[in-house]
Amino acid sequence: MPVFNYTARTLTGELQSGQIDLPTHDDVVAHLRKNRMIVVKVQQAPKDIKLSFGKGITTRDIVIFTRQFATMINSGLPLVQALDILAEQSENKTLKDVTRSVVYDVESGHTLADALRKHPKAFSELYVNMVAAGEAGGILDTILLRLATFMEKNDALVRKVKGAMIYPGVIFSVAGMAIVILLVFVIPVFQDMFAGIGQQLPLPTRIVITASDVLKGFWWAIFGGIGVAFFGIKRYYATPGGKLNLDKLLLNVPVLGDLIRKSAVSRFTRTLGTLIASGVSILDGLEITAKTAGNRVIHDAVMESRASIAGGETIAAPLQKSKVFPPMVISMIAVGEQTGGLDEMLSKIADFYDEEVDAAVEALLSLMEPVMIVVLGVIVGGMIIAMYLPIFGMINTVQ
Repeated sequence: MPVFNYTARTLTGELQSGQIDLPTHDDVVAHLRKNRMIVVKVQQAPKDIKLSFGKGITTRDIVIFTRQFATMINSGLPLVQALDILAEQSENKTLKDVTRSVVYDVESGHTLADALRKHPKAFSELYVNMVAAGEAGGILDTILLRLATFMEKNDALVRKVKGAMIYPGVIFSVAGMAIVILLVFVIPVFQDMFAGIGQQLPLPTRIVITASDVLKGFWWAIFGGIGVAFFGIKRYYATPGGKLNLDKLLLNVPVLGDLIRKSAVSRFTRTLGTLIASGVSILDGLEITAKTAGNRVIHDAVMESRASIAGGETIAAPLQKSKVFPPMVISMIAVGEQTGGLDEMLSKIADFYDEEVDAAVEALLSLMEPVMIVVLGVIVGGMIIAMYLPIFGMINTVQ
């Protein structure tokens, strides 16, 4: 049976809201009138929204939603009417349901920010806080456009970093499968052929044959050990200390650490700059930025800055102590604090580091290609040479 949300007035004029389970809209109206209540509004309650894999709301969906929303608000459309239009034209079923739920909450007297806050899987804390600031300042359309631009740039940054990881990941996966096929199917053929030679095989050949025997005989233990190690590392990373140690280790990895550091600096400065420019307080902005940092070391550094600000000090000093942020970033933030133009300075830093991330991605890929060639050449080529060494020995013996 469907659930209906209703708003009605009692005979004393008191406004009441609630939910009721009845077959149809007319049944609800009749029930309320029977109870001597004046019907104000009856609407079917939105269904529970589940963001399932493959049917969820993507960043692109939210960007389009936000830009269209900003355009309609800027054109003078009422808030509820704009949301109704967005719900009708949305091609994403999940986003359509979310928007309808937001419409109902806004009509029920909630602020837009409070209505959005009920759907954290669709609208992040950063999004909700910026909308709240826009509502309070009467500049909701400007804030929504700024949000859409921020999300587009942030999404582009994430895709750059992920794209840099895909190529080497695919190559090493294919190489791993090739090595397993060689050890399981090819090496045993040579092993059977060498069994009748009656002479001691060279050390490299014995190592490869032993590796083949171990893989065939104990493959379950090897893959089980890999699985245990994976889940062990995952559980360790879920702990505060483990996350801090592993994130610190990642920042110190050559080339890759530089890419992670630059992308984190870009995300931090753009997020904080956007929040401050939108009217969010510096303390709330730092807290939200810390949660979206993606790295525990940077999270801790940002939260120390927040504590520093709360104690009447500057942002720059704690960031400098963390040794994560480059000196240029620290100096520019310090200048921004002194001149009162922190949001503009943070945006300039973010633009600069977006270009630095591009350069770091290119550097990583240019380094990975020769490294992969050398590693694969040594492993696969070494296995082939090891299996042909006994053949070369037999040829020399015959001569």
